[in-house]
Amino acid sequence: HGLTRHLLFCLTPFSKSLYCNCFLPEGTVAVNGEDWQAVESERLELVSSVCRNGSLKNLTHTPIGKFVLDRIFVCDKHKILFCQTPKVGNTQWKKVLIVLNGAFSTVEEIPENVVHDHDKNGLPRLSSMSEKEIAERLNTYFKFFIVRDPFERLISAFKDKFLQNPRFEPWYKHDIAPAIIRKYRKNHMETTGLRFEDFIRYLGDPNHKRVDRQFGDHIIHWVTYVELCAPCDIKYNVIGHHESLERDAPYILKAAGIDHLVSYPTIPPGITSYNRTKVEQYFSGISKRDIRRLYARFHGDFRLFGYKEPDFLLN
Repeated sequence: HGLTRHLLFCLTPFSKSLYCNCFLPEGTVAVNGEDWQAVESERLELVSSVCRNGSLKNLTHTPIGKFVLDRIFVCDKHKILFCQTPKVGNTQWKKVLIVLNGAFSTVEEIPENVVHDHDKNGLPRLSSMSEKEIAERLNTYFKFFIVRDPFERLISAFKDKFLQNPRFEPWYKHDIAPAIIRKYRKNHMETTGLRFEDFIRYLGDPNHKRVDRQFGDHIIHWVTYVELCAPCDIKYNVIGHHESLERDAPYILKAAGIDHLVSYPTIPPGITSYNRTKVEQYFSGISKRDIRRLYARFHGDFRLFGYKEPDFLLN
């Protein structure tokens, strides 16, 4: 009965590929709405119990200031708040909100350059509102964000901003990379561009905030989920996982009550699953000390969202 219901659900237009390429916990065959509800409740319960753990307070709590409010996009029409976590498929969720706000009628129509242009995309940020309006929305709107394995996200940020730079943002290579190299490269005779180990040394530096200040909001691509979205200080309704996005996306739309209005763009098979080989490859040349310092900074993210400690890197 559960399977039939699941198959029926999978045949709805916005979830064609849900059944074939799901990332599911071992031993699970199919997922229906109730199962997903259970998974989601578990995720939220985990967040709330880690938030209550006093010994982790410094790694899990953050003030709800302008930096956090700048990350949260508002859709007043459907009472939705979405907190942006860069390098976790956020472009697609922004497109969903742009469609909901009425600027375009389908996600496919939206030009890439419009998505990230905040003068053109018609997506207000929570920070643009009065204190009263902010409080009202935080208390009553449907709130969600998406996470992925913290170390894999850092690899993605490094590749996207310092190696490939597809959106042509020259400041990453011309301003940020040289500043990191100057401070963190051990051998200054080497003149190559930013290397992953320089980047990791910077991120794991307990005094990284001093360096961050020079970089302004560009740090959003590699700071913690805690710093971006304040999950212990804002009560989110749903936390999606990139690794199971094919399963999560349709249910998030449903939970937000918008599944009949917009669909999440098709996800190419396998693109969101965790790639341990890639993580091992990137971290292979990096000292245990540097990896441990990095983990110490991102420990809150690992714990809050149920990601296993990467012991294959730490020990």
